[in-house]
Amino acid sequence: MICYMWEAILRAFEDSPSQERVVRFLLENGFGVSQESKIVCNGVEIPATHIARAAGTDRRVVDATARRILDIPELREVFLHLRATPDISAVAESLGRTVITVLPNDAQQKGIVGAAVNVLSEYNLSIRQIFVTDPLLSEEPKLVIIVDEELPGVVFEKLKALPQVRQLII
Repeated sequence: MICYMWEAILRAFEDSPSQERVVRFLLENGFGVSQESKIVCNGVEIPATHIARAAGTDRRVVDATARRILDIPELREVFLHLRATPDISAVAESLGRTVITVLPNDAQQKGIVGAAVNVLSEYNLSIRQIFVTDPLLSEEPKLVIIVDEELPGVVFEKLKALPQVRQLII
């Protein structure tokens, strides 16, 4: 169902590459659309000019994309309720946390998250945050796990040895 939803969203904009770029940008950043056709992040309005600059397009394209989203009932429901969550990976080190980035062999394969979590729980490591970039929206999908403790070498080796893992970055 989720895979279908992202494909449906992108398919709705395949006739307009510039609007598709805006939709991808909104999804990648967790930005929604308000009832008033404004781009929002957790209810806070973001000027269309800022979105346009970041997405590499024009403000009018951003405005047209927001209106179009609200005109499509399925998309309207998604974007009216979309919320961004904080990603602490960039500040994890200053917080005394360890960031584990897993680049999968095949991001469509099931069980990647479960396999990694099993290894961490085997060594009683506390997970502070975990997120996955969607393979339909990201050029290089990844699993990011932030743990409270420094990662023991044996855990690194076990994670790296998982059949789903192409590369492991600590």
